[in-house]
Amino acid sequence: MDSEARPSPDALLRAAQREGRGTLKIFLGAAPGVGKTFEMLRDGAERLKAGVDTVVAIVETHGRAETAALLEPFEVIPRRLIDYQGHVLEEMDLDAVLARRPALALVDEYAHSNVEGSRHPKRWQDVAELLDAGIDVYTTLNIQHVESLNDVVASFTRVRVRETVPDSVFEGAEIEVVDLPPDELIERLKEGKVYVPAEASRALGHFFSKQNLSALREMALRRAALTVDQAMLEHLDAYAVPGTFAGGERVLVAVSELPGSETLVRAGKRLADALRAPWQAIYIETPRAATFDEADKRRVADALRLAANLGATIATIPAESVIEGLKTHLEGMRATQLVIGKSTRSWWFELRHGSVVDAMLREGEGLAVHVIPAESAPLRQRSAPAKGWGSPRDYALIAAAVALTTLIGRLAQPLIGTGGVDLIYLLPVIAAAGRFGSRPGLVAALASALAYNFFFLPPLYTFTIADPQSVLTLFVLLGIATFTAELASRLKARATLGARSAQENAAVAAFGQALARASDWETTSRIVCAEMARILGVRTVLLKERDGALVSVAAFPEGAVLGPVDMAAADWAWSRGEPAGAGSATLNAADWQFQPLRTALGILAVVGLSKEDGREPVGADRAVLLSTLLGQAALAHERLKLDDELRTVTVLKERDRLRAALLSSIGHDLRTPLTSVSGAVDAIAAEHPNSATLPIARAEIAKLRRFLDNLLDMVRIDTGRLTPKPEPIDLTDAVASAVHDLKALLTESHIDLKVPANLPLVSADPTLLHHILLNLLTNAAQHGGGRIVIEGRRVPDAVTLSVGDSGPGLPETGSAPFAAFKTGRGTDQNQGSGLGLAIVKGFADAMELSVSASNQDGAGSLFTIVFPEDVVVKNSKAD
Repeated sequence: MDSEARPSPDALLRAAQREGRGTLKIFLGAAPGVGKTFEMLRDGAERLKAGVDTVVAIVETHGRAETAALLEPFEVIPRRLIDYQGHVLEEMDLDAVLARRPALALVDEYAHSNVEGSRHPKRWQDVAELLDAGIDVYTTLNIQHVESLNDVVASFTRVRVRETVPDSVFEGAEIEVVDLPPDELIERLKEGKVYVPAEASRALGHFFSKQNLSALREMALRRAALTVDQAMLEHLDAYAVPGTFAGGERVLVAVSELPGSETLVRAGKRLADALRAPWQAIYIETPRAATFDEADKRRVADALRLAANLGATIATIPAESVIEGLKTHLEGMRATQLVIGKSTRSWWFELRHGSVVDAMLREGEGLAVHVIPAESAPLRQRSAPAKGWGSPRDYALIAAAVALTTLIGRLAQPLIGTGGVDLIYLLPVIAAAGRFGSRPGLVAALASALAYNFFFLPPLYTFTIADPQSVLTLFVLLGIATFTAELASRLKARATLGARSAQENAAVAAFGQALARASDWETTSRIVCAEMARILGVRTVLLKERDGALVSVAAFPEGAVLGPVDMAAADWAWSRGEPAGAGSATLNAADWQFQPLRTALGILAVVGLSKEDGREPVGADRAVLLSTLLGQAALAHERLKLDDELRTVTVLKERDRLRAALLSSIGHDLRTPLTSVSGAVDAIAAEHPNSATLPIARAEIAKLRRFLDNLLDMVRIDTGRLTPKPEPIDLTDAVASAVHDLKALLTESHIDLKVPANLPLVSADPTLLHHILLNLLTNAAQHGGGRIVIEGRRVPDAVTLSVGDSGPGLPETGSAPFAAFKTGRGTDQNQGSGLGLAIVKGFADAMELSVSASNQDGAGSLFTIVFPEDVVVKNSKAD
C-alpha cells in the first residue's frame, strides 16, 4: 500500500495554479456588528508593524470612532468618485490599488455591489483581479451573503439579501471566524454600536433576534469548518500524507449482494444528514461476483440506485478482495464513518474470505464503524451445479494437455532424469488455471500428480509408490501444483477485473469527449443513441417533448418502433422522473426500458433501451455504467439548454436596453414641449378664464404628464436604478396624499376610505409608495365604474392595503395584469399606456412588498399590497 501512496495530480495542479497568485483571507461573521472590520484592521496593523507593505483599499467605518481610530497607521487609497443619477458616490479605486501594488490590501464588505459604471458589478470580482495581480487581500463577509446559504438564511430571518458571493471564492482562502455570542451582540445593538437607535429597535425584533443569531452563528462556524476541511484534504492529497485527519466528517456506505443493503443505504443517509457530511455508496467487485445469480446482481444495482436517488456518490470498485478494496477506498476518500452490514456466515466462508467487519474494526484507525445486522444469505440449492467448475470440453482439453505433457516427459526423461519430469507437469496446471479457473486448475494438478505417479514412479504403470522419497515428491508436486493453480486463477481474475474496468472507463471517457464536441441538439441526440448502443450492446431511442407530446428525435439503429405500452412507459419516465418499462417496477410488459435524463433544470429527455432477443436491456452488473452514461448525457443536454437560455437572455437584455433607451429618450424629449404647452394653456386661461375647453386641456396635460412619469419610472425599474430609502409611514396620510394629488381625475368617482387611524406605521420608501397609490387609483378611476374603496387592515403577520373598484373586473388575475404595456378592458377614452400596474409591481418588488390582483365576489377588481411583519414598525399606534 505504501508504494501506491503518491501525490494527487489534481491537488498538485490546483496548487500550481495558485503559484504567483495572491492569498485571500476572509473574516467571516454571523451578522453585522460582530467586529469583522475591527479584527481585519487589527490583523492588518500587525502585518504593517512586521514590515509588510499594507494599504487600505476601502474600509467602511459606519461612523464608529473605535474603527476609524484603527485607520490612522495605514496608507488609505483615495476612493473613486462616480456620478450616478445626480449623486456623487464613492467606490474602491481598483486601478489605483493595482498601480500602487502593495503586498497586502484591506478590502471591506466582500459582497458589496459596485455602482453602475464600475469595471466589475461586484466587489468580489475586484478582489479576484487584485489576487491575480499577486496582491494579498484581507476582506470581510457575513454568512448570509454566501450564495448557497442565501435561501436558508431567508427561510428563518425573512430577509433575503441581494448581494451574494459564489461559494467558489472560499477555495484556497483562509477563513477566520469573528465570533460573538448572541447576547453580547444584542447588547452592542442596544448600545447603538451597530445601528442608530431607531433602526436598532426594529432590528432587535426581526433579524437580530436571539434565535436567528444563534442559527447564523452555527452556520458560520460550519461553513468555516467545511473550508478548513477541504483545504486540509487538498494539502494531504498534494503531499500524499496518509491518515484520516477527521477535520470534517465523511461517510462511506459499503453495499453487498446480500438482502438488506438498502437498509444500509438509508442508515448512511440518516447519518450523513445528522453530521451534515458528504457521503458515498460503493460496491467492491471481487472475482466472487462472477458466481452471482441475477437476484444478487439486482440487489447490488437496487442499493446503488437508491443511494444515488438519496444524493450519494456511487461507485463500483474492482478489487481482489472486499477487505483490500474497502481499505484502499477508505484511505483515498479519508472517510471518518463507515456503515457496513454484518451477516451470519459459516466458519468455512470466513476462513476462506475473512471477516470484513473484523478487519475494519482491527485496522481502521481513526474510523468509526457502524455495523448493522444484515439478513442471512439465502442458501443455495444443493441440486444446483456449482459454478466455476467449467464444462466437459474444458476437462477434455485438460486431459489432452496432461497426456501431451506425459509424452514430453517420456521423451525428455533420458536427458533430465525422473527428478526433473515433475517440473514439466506444472505447465498444464498453470495453463488450466489461467484458462479455465481455479477449480479446473486443481483437477489438472490432481491429474498431473496421478500421471506422474503412474508413468514415472516405480513400480511403473501402477498407482503404488515403493520409495518413501517418491511419496514426498508426489505430495510436493501436488502442493506446488495446487498453489500455482490458485495463484494463476487469482491473477486471471484480477486481470479480468482490471481490463473490464479500464474498458468501461475508456468508453465513458470517449462518450464524454464525443458529447463535448457536439454543439447542437440533433448531433448530441445522435451521439447519445449511437454510443450507448455500442457500449451497452442494445438498441436505443431518445425522446423529447414537442408540442406537448413525446416524440422520437434520434435512434440507433434507425427506425425504432414503439408500441402503445412503450409510449406509456416513456410518458411515465418523463412525467415522474423514474425508470419505466422492461426490467423495471413500472409497466414491465413493455419491450423497451426508459430512463429519464434528470438535471437541475428538470427532465430534459428520455432514453429508451431494448434487446433484440427481448431480454432485460441492461443487466444488474452494468447498472453503475448505465447510471454514469445517463449522467453524461443529461449534462450534455443541460449544457445545450443553458446555452439556449443564455442566448435568449442576451437577446432579451439587448432588447430591454434598447427599449429603456427609447423610453428614456421619449420621456425626456417630450417633457420640454409639454412644459411649453402647459405654459401656453396657463396664458390662455389668464386671458379667457371662462373658456369651456380649459378643463379638458388641463386634464389631458395632466394625463400626458403622468404618462411621461410612468415612462421614466419604467426605465428606472428596467435598469435596476431603484434604491429604496425606507422610513416609517402612516398609511392614512399616504392614502390622503395620493387622493389629493388626483382630485381632478377622481371628481367623478366616489371614494370610500376604510383606513383605520390606529393602523401601525410601516417602513417603506414614501416616494415609491406614493407612486404605487397614484397608479392604483388612476387604474381604478379609468376602469372602475365610479366607486373606489380603499381599505387598510391589520392581519396576522402583516398589514394590507387594498384598492377596489366596481368596474367589469379583470380578464386575467395573478401576475398577468402587471405585465408592461398590457391594457385592460374599456373604451378608447379610458385606455392607459399599460405601464401603471407594471410600475406598481416593480416598485413593490424593490421594497420587498407583495402585490396581488383579483376579482371581487360582486363586480370589479381588487389590488392588494401586503406589508409583511418585518416592515411593520413595532410600538406604533395599535402595535
